Amino acid sequence: MTVVTRFAPSPTGFLHIGGARTALFNWLYAQHHGGRYLLRIEDTDRARSTQEAIDAILDGLNWLDLPPDGDVVFQSQNAARHAAVANDLLAQGKAYRCYCTPEELHEMRETAKAEGRPMRYDGRWRDRDPAEAPDGVDPVIRLKMPQSGETTLQDQVQGDVTIANAQLDDMVLLRSDGTPTYMLSVVVDDHDMGVTHVIRGDDHLTNAFRQHQLFLACGWDSPTFAHIPLIHGPDGAKLSKRHGALGVDAYREMGYLPEAIFNYLLRLGWAHGDEEIIAREQAVAWFDLPAVGKSPSRFDFAKLEHVNGHYMREADNERLTGLVGDLIGPLESNARTRISAGMNGLKERAKTVRQLAESAEFYTARPTFPLEAPKAAKLLTAETAVLLQDAAQHLESFADWSDEPLQDTMRDWTEARGLGLGKIAQPLRAALTGSNISPSVFEILAVLGKDESLARIRAAADWASSR
Repeated sequence: MTVVTRFAPSPTGFLHIGGARTALFNWLYAQHHGGRYLLRIEDTDRARSTQEAIDAILDGLNWLDLPPDGDVVFQSQNAARHAAVANDLLAQGKAYRCYCTPEELHEMRETAKAEGRPMRYDGRWRDRDPAEAPDGVDPVIRLKMPQSGETTLQDQVQGDVTIANAQLDDMVLLRSDGTPTYMLSVVVDDHDMGVTHVIRGDDHLTNAFRQHQLFLACGWDSPTFAHIPLIHGPDGAKLSKRHGALGVDAYREMGYLPEAIFNYLLRLGWAHGDEEIIAREQAVAWFDLPAVGKSPSRFDFAKLEHVNGHYMREADNERLTGLVGDLIGPLESNARTRISAGMNGLKERAKTVRQLAESAEFYTARPTFPLEAPKAAKLLTAETAVLLQDAAQHLESFADWSDEPLQDTMRDWTEARGLGLGKIAQPLRAALTGSNISPSVFEILAVLGKDESLARIRAAADWASSR
């Protein structure tokens, strides 16, 4: 048997982080078993489905590098097939027309509410003669569900789950206007697409029992189900926007790398020993459903930043330079060259691309005075102005303008004056970057080049001496 999984989002909004994890688990399971991973856009709710949402879903999946195997399926295009299946069940006596009026259904809801139980259709048209149908009521088509016994699903994550069939009322397959319901469309599409494994959030577990019965009624093999616990916030509450329930595009805007999101989502509810950093190829080799936990996982931005920091340090410098340019704006040639040359020092401290872009801005333009950073401004005093002027004069005649030789000559220079290297390094940092935090000042000197470095040092010294 070839494993076939599917991710089936509704295009009523962005691709949220929980949906991205569902897509990831489906993709990994198919890859691990040498199968196929399909994408179905469940756009039957035409009033709420938008092209903008479809584009956001596709863009998010492409960014995470989770492309489907084959063309995208749009559920709305299969409505005639869905309706045909319902009518076939009707012809076989496995479904029936229900002529309940809105008033009758309202009464059932009110009775259930008063009795403190969920609303369940009472089956009043299940065996009733259609000749008794009231005038002016367009019927729905309902499935004849089993009324006694139990149904057990062997869920690959939750284990064996049993429900009394009496809890499953006769669900609607076709609405009174002839349009198929979600339950019918999902089952028909899963069958027609050859889906063997349905991997999704455990909020769909109740649906699985109804869908299983519909598979049986149609004479089709029911897929294997795997219901994954939902993602919660750090406080254990249902994930909301304040926790991180944002679209994948928002994480890209915040400066996270797709491989970091991939790795972090992988570890939300699945584990392989104590491994935290797991490369894509290793994830495919290791991933399987038995290792998915039964308890909700908790979203933690600190852990996400830690993982992202790792992938930032591993990322290609030219790629990061391009991402920085996307945030800062078009980079002039010399600015791009400097950022690329200084990337090793920049990315050591940054946890996100946005932080990286902010820390790289001094390579694009000279600091302006007075400095905006108070701690940096405090480093530039009348006393340090003299040191900076003397340092500039010393460096003017220095020829080997690279990191280690610059550090060596400045160490010798400070020792000759009975100073520690920090006495000049911090004022130099403020002069070169406008900040009190940066990569090594000697790396910065080397990247900026001699002329630019000396110009910045002297400009800072002039400002400091005039304060």
